[in-house]
Amino acid sequence: MGHPTFVYGRPITPNTKPSTVELHKEFQSTGVTIIQGELSEHEKLVSIIKQIDVVISVLGAPLLLEQLKIIDAIKIAGNVKRFIPSDFGCEEERITALPPFQSYLDNRKKIRTATEATGTPFTFVSSTCFGEYFLNFLFHSRDQQSEELTIYGSGQAKAVLTSEEDIATYTIKVANDPRTCNRIVFYRPPRNIVSQLDLASLWEKKTARYFKKVFVSEEEIVKLSETSEHPHNVRAAILHSIFVKGGTTNFELREDDLEVSKLYPDFDYTTVDHLIDVFLANAPNFEHAAL
Repeated sequence: MGHPTFVYGRPITPNTKPSTVELHKEFQSTGVTIIQGELSEHEKLVSIIKQIDVVISVLGAPLLLEQLKIIDAIKIAGNVKRFIPSDFGCEEERITALPPFQSYLDNRKKIRTATEATGTPFTFVSSTCFGEYFLNFLFHSRDQQSEELTIYGSGQAKAVLTSEEDIATYTIKVANDPRTCNRIVFYRPPRNIVSQLDLASLWEKKTARYFKKVFVSEEEIVKLSETSEHPHNVRAAILHSIFVKGGTTNFELREDDLEVSKLYPDFDYTTVDHLIDVFLANAPNFEHAAL
């Protein structure tokens, strides 16, 4: 989008995965300035932040509280015009989840509170699932020759599946939009709100195959969240929240809530239907019957 961009990431070592090394090369080829460092290098982090206007954190769930180090550096730098913490996913202020997942939501609340306390302008982005990740989980991670599809709960709860690239694009848009300053922005593109049964129907239509639906009851999922080892207990709690309780859609947006597809109606976002087309095009063992 034309913005000078810095990436602050872990140092490359002999043990770094080849995919990460390639990602660094890809970033650099597009003009991104990469700075290798650790979040514990406070003075280095402050010096980098002093050079930029917008900070977008993409730390994974296990590292959520590490963002406190970023917030401290932002406070000292004193020049940041917008901070977007790593808050992608279920809206922690409006849902309650099973304990293994609730602990992550509680950590997000701590980050929001700490962000607000600095007085730094912020935007919190919320209420969607990474579409490609969850399509892969729901379909591709199973045996591609299987005639079964696993359905969590009744399969009727609605979820929001947004492509990762669209989430990134929307995030950069809201980071530079005065309307979104000090606000929560919800991601609910209407053509991306689907149930598991909706997805199964689309999947069958596009593959010209019929799949037996194997339902995992809510009780089974709750039990897995209570008895499984970490991180499987967290995964069960997340599935319960999103696909059983509809954690990204089971609350009404308020009159003054901001939603990305309404903020940016001209942006041609990727629909779930097209996401499945792309997924099948990259899954050679499936025949794509209905493009």
